[in-house]
Amino acid sequence: MGKIGGQKSKRVLNSETARKMVCLREARRAFKKYHAQCFWSYDTEYKIMFADISWVAEQLMKNGNRALWQIGVKLCR
Repeated sequence: MGKIGGQKSKRVLNSETARKMVCLREARRAFKKYHAQCFWSYDTEYKIMFADISWVAEQLMKNGNRALWQIGVKLCR
């Protein structure tokens, strides 16, 4: 946690922006983790942006197993 671990952040984010940031982080994580299984034909250094979240979810649901399907569904929310 670091030097100020456990203290509340001073950054002000509305809940919508925070949700989008979390969704983007999860999409990037899924792209890296499941690249060999679902994204093998795409560049490993591709930078996932907000507009790519639905694409990542679609690829997970189309090319993955049940667990990846569920991750894709969570990204679509």
